Parts: sequence; structure tokens; C-alpha cells
Amino acid sequence: MRVLGIDPGLRRTGFGVIDVEGMRLRYVASGTIVIPSDLPLAQRLKTILDNVREIIQTHRPDVSALEKVFVNTNPSSTLLLGQARGAAMCALADLTLDVHEYTALQIKKSVVGNGHADKQQVQAMVQRLLNLDGTPSPDSADALACAICHAHVGPLTQRLTGQDGALSGLKGLRLRGGRLMR
Repeated sequence: MRVLGIDPGLRRTGFGVIDVEGMRLRYVASGTIVIPSDLPLAQRLKTILDNVREIIQTHRPDVSALEKVFVNTNPSSTLLLGQARGAAMCALADLTLDVHEYTALQIKKSVVGNGHADKQQVQAMVQRLLNLDGTPSPDSADALACAICHAHVGPLTQRLTGQDGALSGLKGLRLRGGRLMR
């Protein structure tokens, strides 16, 4: 399975592509889409859309993983980040990729083992898990971490749940955000 991870941002959108073979992870590509801040908002969003489409066409992932956005202290920044995320999601959906969403807490916990890890810890673990020669940039590391999170969590979630999201054989229980709920 080839996984494309996206760390959305209106100034910098990170991407990372990995191959998953059983429990083995193999680095394919990563980078950062740098969006010129002097462009009008619509053109900035189009830059994200076009670049994510190009990444998909180049690397042909089977599935995608995208970081969920929560409300920050600044509602205006949150709205802009949501728009950047929407542009990336539209590119993924337009090219018929399944989109799986994970919170920053889920991603960090899956990769580092601590949901409150800092950026340097995420970068170091991504480097170690993918056997990289150097430390990836923060945006690339976050995107690769998102892909790694899906590699760890996605197959288990798919085996546990049916099409409707209900847990197989466990009536009344559902899996939401990686937790069992009634």
C-alpha cells in the first residue's frame, strides 16, 4: 500500500509518501509546497490544489491521510487553515483517493508514543522509522508522520469496522477517533 500524508497549511503544505509492506515502512518522497503569501487567497488555494494533484499523479498513492484541524486561539487563522485543508482534500477526492483523517494527538501518539511530543521529537522518530539519512523538514516530517499514523492505525481500523463503522461482532460499539464508543 502506498500512503500519501498531507500536513495542510496556507503558507507551507507538507507532503510525504511511504510504501507499507506488512510492518515495513519505506520512504518514497516528501517535500513542502511553499505558497507565495503575496498571492490573493483564491490563487493560494489553487496552488495547493494543483500541487497536490501533481504529487498524486507523480507518486500514485493508494490512499491518503490528512491532519484534522481544530480551533486555535485565533478564529481567523483557523478558518484560513481550514480552507487550505479543503483545497488539499478536494485534490485528493478529485483523483478518487480515500481520505483518512487523524488529529495531531493521534499522529504524534502513533509515531512518537506521546500525543504531546514536540516537532523535534516527531522529526527524529520519522527519521528513525523510515531510516532516513537526514532529518526531514518540519512540514515534511509532519506529513510523513501522518502517513505513518495511517500505516499503523488504518489496517486495524478497517479490520475492526464494517462499512457502516460499527465494530464487527460487538453490538452497540463504534470506533470513533481511535476509541471505542457506545
